[in-house]
Amino acid sequence: MDIVREYGFARLGLLGNPSDGYGGKTISLLIRDYFASVILYEWEEFELVLSQQDHCRFDSIDGLIQDVRTQGYYGGIRLVKAAVKKFFDFCRRMQSEGLPGYELHDRKFSVRYESNIPRAVGLAGSSAIIVATMRALMRFYGVSIPLPLLPTLVLSVETEELRIAAGLQDRVIQSYGGLVYMDFHPRSQQFLHGMTHGLYEPLPLETTPPLYVAFAADAGEPTEIFHNNLRARYELKDREVLDAMPRFARFAEEGRTAILNGDRDRLHELMNANFDLRRSLVKLPPRHVAMVEAARAVGASAKFAGSGGAIVGTYPDAETFLALKERLAALPGCPCRVFKPTPATLETL
Repeated sequence: MDIVREYGFARLGLLGNPSDGYGGKTISLLIRDYFASVILYEWEEFELVLSQQDHCRFDSIDGLIQDVRTQGYYGGIRLVKAAVKKFFDFCRRMQSEGLPGYELHDRKFSVRYESNIPRAVGLAGSSAIIVATMRALMRFYGVSIPLPLLPTLVLSVETEELRIAAGLQDRVIQSYGGLVYMDFHPRSQQFLHGMTHGLYEPLPLETTPPLYVAFAADAGEPTEIFHNNLRARYELKDREVLDAMPRFARFAEEGRTAILNGDRDRLHELMNANFDLRRSLVKLPPRHVAMVEAARAVGASAKFAGSGGAIVGTYPDAETFLALKERLAALPGCPCRVFKPTPATLETL
C-alpha cells in the first residue's frame, strides 16, 4: 500500500504584513522548525481521521478551556475537509474546460494530519495543514497544480469555504519555500486558468542577517480576531487603515533592497517600523507588546511574525542573542522560547 506523506511548514512574516490582504507587498521566510504533516493512503472508503488536536474528551473544565484557547472551537479537521473539497472542485473545473492532466482516478483514501506548530501565535499553522493536504492530494492523484496558483487555491479554502479572513502571504511562502518577496498590487496581478496570483520573487538567504524567533504558547490570539477588525475598518474606509497599507508595502519594498544589498542596519530599522505602524493602528495585547519591548531593550529588532504571540527580528552578535534569550525567558507571566530558525527551501519541502 502506497503511503503519501507531505508537509507544510511554519512561516515568519518579516516585512509588509498585514498588507498582503489589501493589495500590498510582503517578505516572508519559511522555516523547518515547526510543521504540519498529512498522511494519505488508499482505503476502502473516504475517511478523515481526527487528530489529537480534534479530541473532545478532557480531564477537567480547565483542560477544555485551554484547548479552546489554543485550538479554537473546531480544530484542524475542518481545514482538511475543506481542502479536499476545494481540490476536487478545482480539478473538475479544469476538466470541464478541457485542460489535460486533471483526470482523477476512482480510488478512495484515508487522510490524517498532525501538527506541532504552536496555535494562535501567528506562525501560519492553519494554512500549513491545508498546504500539506493539497500536496498529498496532488501526489495521490498524480495532479500538478501550477505553483503560482497553489497559494490562491489554498487561500480559497479558508476565505470561500470557511469564511476566515486571510491573505495570500502565508500560502505563497508555504508553497514556494525559502525567502520570498511578494507583490500583490492590482497592477501586478497575473491570470491563469481563471484565477489570479501576484508576483513572487525568491530572495537570497545568504545576505539575510541572523534572525531569531520567540513565542509564548499561552499568549496566542486567533488571527481572525485581529484581521476581522482590520478588514471591517478597511471596508468602512477608515482613513488611518487606508493610509497604513501603502506604508506597510513600502517597508517590504525597502526590505527587498536591504536584503539584496546586505544592509543589516536598514533591515533592523524597517522591522521595528513595521511593528510600530501596526501598534499605532490597533490595541495590541500587553503581553505581546512586552515581548517586543524586551527584545528591543537588548539591541535586537522585533516585530510580530504574524498576528501576534510570536515575534521575529534581527540581532547583531552572539552576545545579543544570549541576552535576548535570558530577557525573554524571564518575562513575568509570559516566558518565551527563543530559537534561531532554520530556513525551509523548495528543494527540501
